[in-house]
Amino acid sequence: MLDLRRREFITVFGGAAVAWPLAARAQQAAPGQPIVGVLAPQSRAASARNIEAFRKGLRDLGYVEGRNITLEIRYGDGLPERLPQLAAELVALKPAVIRAGSSAAMVAAHNATQTIPLVGATLEDPIALGLVKSIPRPGTNVTGTWIAGDDALVGKRLGLLKDVVPGVARVAAMVNPGDSSDAPLLRLLPATARALGLELLVIEAREASELPVAFDNVTRDDVQALFVSSGPLFSSHRNEIVAMAARGRLPAIYGWREFPEAGGLVSYGPSLPDLYRQSATMVDKILKGASPADLPIEVPTRFELVVNLKTAKALGLKIPEPFLLLADEVIE
Repeated sequence: MLDLRRREFITVFGGAAVAWPLAARAQQAAPGQPIVGVLAPQSRAASARNIEAFRKGLRDLGYVEGRNITLEIRYGDGLPERLPQLAAELVALKPAVIRAGSSAAMVAAHNATQTIPLVGATLEDPIALGLVKSIPRPGTNVTGTWIAGDDALVGKRLGLLKDVVPGVARVAAMVNPGDSSDAPLLRLLPATARALGLELLVIEAREASELPVAFDNVTRDDVQALFVSSGPLFSSHRNEIVAMAARGRLPAIYGWREFPEAGGLVSYGPSLPDLYRQSATMVDKILKGASPADLPIEVPTRFELVVNLKTAKALGLKIPEPFLLLADEVIE
């Protein structure tokens, strides 16, 4: 199990980014001014905090947009099928480096170029995806962060869900089978649930229009709690998901703190703004001449537990005091 009390970071980066308005898309970089492309899997609204953190990380390293760097950002609105076209758009701009914010975004960018450096964030093993040759020495044009590098993370989230929902026996996992970000969940969840004595129901949604049907399935099958994927589709539509869970009186655990901030019950995972801000460090190294082939893939060692106590009370749940003491933040 991951130690909730040890919250140190290896330099990490991940998450998604926000797209600029169309006017910004057409801007031209000044001669000699490097372009940093960002291939964001989430929606603009869902990514606002993350992209601002990325910009702050760049500013802290001396980069000023319009003066010595240009950002070109494309976003996929949680739809992985859009990413190949967006990746091709970025490659055509001849950027100095591309930052890709999910497994599907990394694959799309890598398929579009094997020469432009890519800094990515993936929930799936980057070796299994064919992106790198090894974790300590990627050997390709790809480096970045393996966010779910510890398979125990899935078990930790399910265990936390058991801690806050007394007597829970039947859990639904909401995933997007069309997104490679969810491949680790589909592989790990069944056995992990069995080990915890939980009956698991996998509910699929490939796009936002399928979310209401997915929740209808959850309600119909008498599920007691919900495990929501950390993939871009779900984080892009977190407000709708949280609202539907509330209407169904479903306790749910999520991967990002933005969900309990929006009214979800509990989350456990890395901080996306922190990951984004620190990703600027890797971009800076590449802009200064480092090769991604020589920059190790890193994994986060700091995870945060966030609990929305107001939501717990609305669901009739009494969160155990030891659980609250472990939380990084309790929203009341």
